[in-house]
Amino acid sequence: MRPSHLQIILNREFSSALEGHHTPVMIWGPPGVGKSELIAQVAKQHSVPLIDIRLSQLEPSDLRGIPFRSDNQVDWAVPNMLPNEQRHGSAGILFLDEITSATPAVSAAAYQLILDRCLGEYRVPEAWVIFAAGNRQGDRGVTYSMPAPLANRFTHYSFDVNLDDWVLWAHQKAIDERIIAFLRFRPELLFDFDPALDPVAFPTPRTWEFAHHALNKFDTDTLILANALQACVGEAAGIEVNAFIEHLDNLPDTEDIAQGKEVAVPKSIDLQYALASSLVGYAVRATKDDDANTRLGHILDFAAKFPEREMGVMMVSDMHRAIGQKLFDLPQFKPWANHVYDILLFDDNEPL
Repeated sequence: MRPSHLQIILNREFSSALEGHHTPVMIWGPPGVGKSELIAQVAKQHSVPLIDIRLSQLEPSDLRGIPFRSDNQVDWAVPNMLPNEQRHGSAGILFLDEITSATPAVSAAAYQLILDRCLGEYRVPEAWVIFAAGNRQGDRGVTYSMPAPLANRFTHYSFDVNLDDWVLWAHQKAIDERIIAFLRFRPELLFDFDPALDPVAFPTPRTWEFAHHALNKFDTDTLILANALQACVGEAAGIEVNAFIEHLDNLPDTEDIAQGKEVAVPKSIDLQYALASSLVGYAVRATKDDDANTRLGHILDFAAKFPEREMGVMMVSDMHRAIGQKLFDLPQFKPWANHVYDILLFDDNEPL
């Protein structure tokens, strides 16, 4: 399931907690695709605390608590990391990460917490939801088979990498537009992991963010940058993205396009991808300007100039995801839509 659809499910699960309909959710996916980031986005959207517990690093007593003598009885000291209304608030997200890497003893300690929302006398606050995530056994991580009693305590969803969703996230996070452009040009490299090869560095959404940081650190040193990119995303992908970036010197000025000046569309397809991604990034930044509508309108006019109309559709689709419905209010939108009406793309939830 693509991340944007998973986010809808997780948001509804959070809202349903007070209605008594929340069911713990398990998200399955390979390493580096953004499972933890997705949970963090849900917590941020609802402005609630997120308690992230890495079960692979725990002993059973870390979760169950430590026994101590009270008169002639044994009580249990509840771990501070578990949700508490006084310390953490009445609502939030308890995230059990790396659950498939937890030892069987730790998994067994989690059974009661997940289904019954309690451990001994401790109870999870009513408006707190329980989400979990882990790698699949074929991902070559340190994983254990999830026992049937534990698996039966969750609803299960698979996390599928989706380029459109990643591009939206990347523009929101101000990821370097050269990285976005390259992955629009080579979408199969957003996630390229073959567990049989046992790679050390390989392309994932997480390591492309590393590549973004490498560009910010080493952009002025050509030799070091080439090696740094390979260290982030692997040798083959690193060589490709470095060559792509070196070829961008002939890219037109996005400011000229936004000002409505006459600018020719590059002939090479890689430069067209780069220019389209740069214009989307420019549009996201321009929404805060007083003359935003004028600039966005000129960008829409330019979208109709691409020799392959699909390139313009891709660019305007990314703009729509990034800046929303205000794009439809621009006077230039209707002429552009008429120009491409026969090839407009539709996904499950949104036009363009």
